[in-house]
Amino acid sequence: MTLKQAIASLSHRVEAVTLVIILAIAGALWAFVGLAAEMLEGDLHEFDERILLSLRTAGDLSNPIGGPQVEVAMRDLTALGGITVLTLLTLAVLAFLILRGQRASALFLAIAIVGGQVLSHLMKFSFARPRPELVPHIVEVSSASFPSGHSMMSAVTYLTLAVMLARTERRIRIRVFYIVVAAILTMLVGLSRVYLGVHWPSDVLGGWSLGAAWALGVWLLARRMGEHGQIEPEKSVDS
Repeated sequence: MTLKQAIASLSHRVEAVTLVIILAIAGALWAFVGLAAEMLEGDLHEFDERILLSLRTAGDLSNPIGGPQVEVAMRDLTALGGITVLTLLTLAVLAFLILRGQRASALFLAIAIVGGQVLSHLMKFSFARPRPELVPHIVEVSSASFPSGHSMMSAVTYLTLAVMLARTERRIRIRVFYIVVAAILTMLVGLSRVYLGVHWPSDVLGGWSLGAAWALGVWLLARRMGEHGQIEPEKSVDS
């Protein structure tokens, strides 16, 4: 393969990845808008109620299925989406990037995470959906319900941290590992919110979709900024 052909092949792969990211962002935003519209029209009420009730013991709605061990595990998992844990993890990754000499990437990451947090609060304020009262809450909550803040910020934080860490790694299997772990953590946090009775399932789906769209947008922007030298460039993948 000549140098010209190699450059053309690389350019084609880069544009293909960009297109896939854009389509994924569009899909996630479409899902969020659709959920929000259905929620406002009340069309998700039966779906939400059925799932919440299926997670409680028949005849005793204060008792979630699975027993005390599962309840303790769900409390632990939901803490992974709390502001304290997410902040500590973000600070750890910021320190990692700074120690690697990637100060511009660290600043970009910090702005991206804070921006996602602001968006989450704005969405909650805009929709102002009440928390579910169908079943007793297992943990204390105070803010509005849609979208789920824990679910959205888990997606924003874990997925954004994953893609920023992946940019520093040449081995494709390690990049995949970062993304898979982030996705699993995000899913577990969202499921715990429904199990604990503090969110409707559609709240969690809305948080996941909007959070994923934000993280994908951060990834796309980071790629572009890296190509133009505004932040440290992404490491090339080993063949």
